[in-house]
Amino acid sequence: METAPLEHKLKQAVLDELRRQAENSDGELTVRDLGEYRLNVAGTIDLGDLVMVITGSVAGGP
Repeated sequence: METAPLEHKLKQAVLDELRRQAENSDGELTVRDLGEYRLNVAGTIDLGDLVMVITGSVAGGP
């Protein structure tokens, strides 16, 4: 399935941020990539950080 460039960028930003949070959570958060933008996520997510990453992605940030 092909996605629009913005949609792909947003999905990748979310995935990258969730992985970053999982790496820094000492096992409290796990993220398993199930393929085709499907995830299995267990644990607590810092919503503020996730929103900041999404906002930056939409605004054209890194």
